[in-house]
Amino acid sequence: MDRQFLQFRQMLFVVLDLFLLNFGFLVNRLAIEEQASATPLSSHTFYWLLLNVFWVAGTWLGEIYSYHQLSRFRRFTKSSFLLYFIWAFSVLVVSFLLRHYFTSSWVFVYSTFAWFAAALLFSRLLHLVLKVWVVKKAGLNRRIIILGYNKLGQKLATYLEREELSISIVGFVDDAPMLPESSAYQLFAGLSDALAIAKRHGITEIYSTIMPENNSTVYSLMKQADNDLIRLRLVPDFSYFINRPVHVNYIFDMPILSVLKEPLTQVTNQFKKRTFDIIVSFFVTVLILSWLVPVLGLLIYLQSPGPIFFVQLRSGKNNKSFRCFKFRSMTANRAANFQQATTRQDARVTRIGRFMRKTSLDEFPQFLNVLFGHMSIVGPRPHMLKHTKSFSAQEDQYMIRQFLKPGITGWAQVNGYRGEITELRHIQKRVECDLWYLENWSLGLDLKIIFLTVYNVFKGEENAF
Repeated sequence: MDRQFLQFRQMLFVVLDLFLLNFGFLVNRLAIEEQASATPLSSHTFYWLLLNVFWVAGTWLGEIYSYHQLSRFRRFTKSSFLLYFIWAFSVLVVSFLLRHYFTSSWVFVYSTFAWFAAALLFSRLLHLVLKVWVVKKAGLNRRIIILGYNKLGQKLATYLEREELSISIVGFVDDAPMLPESSAYQLFAGLSDALAIAKRHGITEIYSTIMPENNSTVYSLMKQADNDLIRLRLVPDFSYFINRPVHVNYIFDMPILSVLKEPLTQVTNQFKKRTFDIIVSFFVTVLILSWLVPVLGLLIYLQSPGPIFFVQLRSGKNNKSFRCFKFRSMTANRAANFQQATTRQDARVTRIGRFMRKTSLDEFPQFLNVLFGHMSIVGPRPHMLKHTKSFSAQEDQYMIRQFLKPGITGWAQVNGYRGEITELRHIQKRVECDLWYLENWSLGLDLKIIFLTVYNVFKGEENAF
């Protein structure tokens, strides 16, 4: 779909969803509590604000109206209703916690939720109808042939089919046809006849996995395709010298290749993550650390006199060191700064320390590091300076994880890679998880990791000691 149509759909569904939400609020308000007053919003402003603020914030953070979501009906519908359930749960929890300011009946609340669920289903079906209608009326059905029957061409065919509705792959063109009998595509012989084949089959686009420098016929096809009003696109194969996906950005008309996709290099994403970190760490500091520090501090001191906090230099973003805070779980000892607890029975760990390590309570002071900007709630776990030096010498890709702020929890931790590192594969698996997180970051992924972290604490983890 073209960019203008995408922007139109984005604006349409942003406005439509908000209209349906507020229309349902008004209809249910008048139908259920007609006796309230001549100004039906006056006693329900708080609830109305909750509905709108939580929905707008959720759609922004979850990027519901992004191209990635809007491009496919199923994905758009699934993500919309996932957000709906999170939105409804959040509104209910906040309404209950602040019930002194909440004057609406629960019948009204639930009827509003039911209306919006039905309205979302209607708008998503409208999205499907609109897309089908535009494709049909605007002649957006794309008929494609691919030059070169090879692994890259087969992969391209698979990816193109995911576009849905507007794509029809007619077949492949190659000089040496060897198409398996089970193939769903036709294979046409002769690259030099590609344009004649395209005109015969009503082709609108040609994708070439064969580069002009490898076959001069492609040069001729490129020149003639424009005259025949057929779009020809080149698909370079970087797998010969880079064995991982390549990402292309542009500085004006100059393509820039990168082997890393880093969502957090975008200012908007950095703002989202930092805003989320500040809000959560602030509430944890005020609502939990305010009483947890004196309670655990007293228990820590009674079992082992000394400081409440264990402060250690750790490697942070861009390998800059910072002072990492933890509740002290060991007796005061000089070895703590360079020797971790290696067994469950480590004599240095106190009884309260063992409980804190098992439940991850010893990590809670790191919310202060998050508030100060040294850490994020989710990210690669920070290691001691000497470990960063030794691990980077063992694993070539280790330092890539230092592009990110370290986290209190991370993708590696929720996948079971925590505790002491005794073998090379331990650090390799952690690095693998950290790099996957770096390339696939989203606020939704952060929320998932936080949920899995809490779940694992209650379930209990084998490597937590």
